Amino acid sequence: MSPHRSPTAPPRSFLWSRRIFLTLLTGFVLVPVHVMVSSSLKPLADVTGEFRWLPTELTIRPYIDIWSTVPLGRYFVNSLIVAGAATVCSVVIAVFSAYAVSRYSFRGKRVFTVTVLSTQMFPGILFLLPLFLIYVNIGNATGVALFGSRGGLILTYLTFSLPFSIWMLIGYFDSVPRDLDEAATVDGCGPLGALFRVVVPAAAPGIVAVAVYAFMTAWGEVLFASVMTNDTTRTLAVGLQGYSTLNDVYWNQIMAASLVVSVPVVAGFLLLQRYLVAGLTAGAVK
Repeated sequence: MSPHRSPTAPPRSFLWSRRIFLTLLTGFVLVPVHVMVSSSLKPLADVTGEFRWLPTELTIRPYIDIWSTVPLGRYFVNSLIVAGAATVCSVVIAVFSAYAVSRYSFRGKRVFTVTVLSTQMFPGILFLLPLFLIYVNIGNATGVALFGSRGGLILTYLTFSLPFSIWMLIGYFDSVPRDLDEAATVDGCGPLGALFRVVVPAAAPGIVAVAVYAFMTAWGEVLFASVMTNDTTRTLAVGLQGYSTLNDVYWNQIMAASLVVSVPVVAGFLLLQRYLVAGLTAGAVK
């Protein structure tokens, strides 16, 4: 053993195995990104021709053409509105629901929590036809257009994100000591005051995680968005198919559009992830 090596240090074989594994994992992740970036900077003829790791001719034309080939800006706005509204509604409803389950006893409480959790066992495609029929019948009976509208898509995404959000926040709220609620009550806060002044700040990591989950679920969903939307309410996940026509597939524009629409989401996720990790390491009681 080397005199400068600590006796508690891991063996060298483990260190080298870890380095090799991390190198392979990094390559596995970065190679597709490199192909996307390089393909987005190639003319279409180079992309459809013989594959080369480095483009022989660089061009930014695909990043300009993506806005005119399909109405990418409209799709981006639709996705932002639908995902943002679904996230806000999911977080607000989940906070009140989880607080009621965590802090109060009522008849059917166990049945409610089991039902909420059991909805995650079913694949989403089972709800496609029932929701379609419900939206069409509501539109015919009341004139409220849920099918083909942003509001109908927001309600659809709530059926996916709400059960998980409620179930996750119940666990976070249960971890917040009830003594904090009692202290807030002594200071003159009511139930809502204790919720927003004490419980919500202490459970901030869970709320951020729920918000990220709800947003990502709505942002990248394809199945329901392809059925429940029309030309004016189409989202990005479905709108990217417009770069594929009967005559050709604009691979360079698809890659460019995918990178453009991914940058804001990835940047926002990384920003929230930093606060999420910092919040997970902080205790509720200082």
